Amino acid sequence: MAAQVRLAQERVGSARMLPAEPHLSELFIAELRCLQWERIACLIEKERMAVYTPSRDRRAVRYEQQRLQRLVADVAAAERSGIAAPEISRHRVYRIGSRPATGSRQDMRAPTFHLMAASPDEAAERAWTIHGRDGGLYQRGGGYRITSVEQILPEPGELFD
Repeated sequence: MAAQVRLAQERVGSARMLPAEPHLSELFIAELRCLQWERIACLIEKERMAVYTPSRDRRAVRYEQQRLQRLVADVAAAERSGIAAPEISRHRVYRIGSRPATGSRQDMRAPTFHLMAASPDEAAERAWTIHGRDGGLYQRGGGYRITSVEQILPEPGELFD
């Protein structure tokens, strides 16, 4: 557990070195993870758990109940609107990487954005919608190209599932 806390603290330190981002940012996400691991480490020590057990963590139980309530509400709303499956976009955060487009200044720093979406394709589409218009970051004929879309929250095997 101490290693997880230390790793989370290192991520926060690294994220502080990155340029500021609007809304979701690498720093904000790293700080949330760090707080969660520190809280769990304290709980393990307080409850004298050999291994973290989410069912013995009142906050984890509450998070899961809230997640299930949101899911039930999303499914009910989808059924009322005639949609086959609910869009659960607020449950996944994607990191959108980019690089200068061909013909652009190659010395420009490539920005990274974080967006909530239901899939990697939707995240790339949303990034293009937000930043692809004339004068935007991903404008045609110049600017930047989207080079990667990576899901960062929730991560499989982590507490944020």
